[in-house]
Formats: sequence, C-alpha cells, structure tokens
Amino acid sequence: MGGVRVMVVDDHPMWRDAVARDLAEAGYDVVAACGEGRQAVRVAAAVRPEVAVVDLRLPDISGVEVTRALAALDPPARVLVLSASGEQEDVLEAVKAGATGYLVKSAARAEFLDAVARTVQGDAVFTPGLAGLVLGEYRRLAAVPAPAPDAPRLTDRETEILRLVAKGLTYRQIAERLVLSHRTVQNHVQNTLGKLHLHNRVQLVRYAIEKGLDTP
Repeated sequence: MGGVRVMVVDDHPMWRDAVARDLAEAGYDVVAACGEGRQAVRVAAAVRPEVAVVDLRLPDISGVEVTRALAALDPPARVLVLSASGEQEDVLEAVKAGATGYLVKSAARAEFLDAVARTVQGDAVFTPGLAGLVLGEYRRLAAVPAPAPDAPRLTDRETEILRLVAKGLTYRQIAERLVLSHRTVQNHVQNTLGKLHLHNRVQLVRYAIEKGLDTP
C-alpha cells in the first residue's frame, strides 16, 4: 500500500493517533490527522488524500459535511466513515454525502485495515448489516417515478448547474465557477427540482447521471 495517501479525521487524540499509527504500520502514507472538520477540509485541499477515514462526530461541523467536501475534491477523496454510531439515519446521510464505506468503531484492527484496502480499490465497504440498508435505500430511490416525458425543458443555465451538481460540486463551488451568488445557484436548483418533480439533491444527481449529464 506504499504511496497511498490517507488522512484521518477524528476529534479524540488517542483514537486518532492509534488509527494513524495502524495505517502507517500497514504501509500507508498518512498525510494528515485532524481533530476538527473545517481544519480537515482546508488541509485536504492542500494534501489531496486518496482516502480519508472520517468520524461523524466532530466538534465544529459534522463528518457528513466533511465527507461532502472531500467527495467534491478534484480528484475526489474516497471516504471511509469510522463511527461509533450504527444508526440508519447516520449511515444513509454519510452515503448520500459521498462516503464510499461505513465501519463502526467496534471493528477489529484487521477488519479496519481490510476496509481501508478495499476502499483504496474503489469497493463499497460496510459493517455487516449496513450494506443491505444502503442497497435498500438506493432501490427505494430508483423506484421514484421518473419525470413525465412532457416535463418542462430546463434553461441552459439550469442544465449547466445540473451538470455541475452531478459532478459532485457544492452549491458554493458552483457559484464560484459560474460567478453567481450562492443564493442564485440555490434558486436555480429549486426551480429545476420543481420542473422535474424531484424532491432533493440525491434524486437530482441520480436524474442527471441517468441523463448522462455527469460526463464532459
């Protein structure tokens, strides 16, 4: 695993140090270990980790927000959430934000290192019992009726913003790229959701991917 750049985000110093040590001993290049979410987002933009091990409970912003930011990097970091919580809501929020995998902290060291190795390979890794939950949610979303064929056409600007949403950019990043205000981007997204009879960003991204809007 030499050369694979990994960062650790956890607010408990002893746990953070132990995870970083385990990763280093397994041959990973631990490029950062952060205790706060905003710090992690700033550092990640500079050190460009390939994989990030992220806790959900952080003192400032949530691990879900950190995951969303790391998944929006170019190239994106693969995020393995390592959390004390196995709550369904936490798992689904992390996955919707872009997490590749989700492991509870009760996992053994060997299980954790295996999960990191599989995350590096691009596998979706979940604590036993959680994989079915995630697949069930995706099937539920896939069952949402598609927009009617006569759905109103999107404007060029709405289509442009939809493409960027599908690529994983945040609204703020889209605003900066298109030289628009954050509010304007949000308004365009809300208009698009209304036109397509969709309810949230996850459905919007799925629609865009189905239409091939996530490709150049």
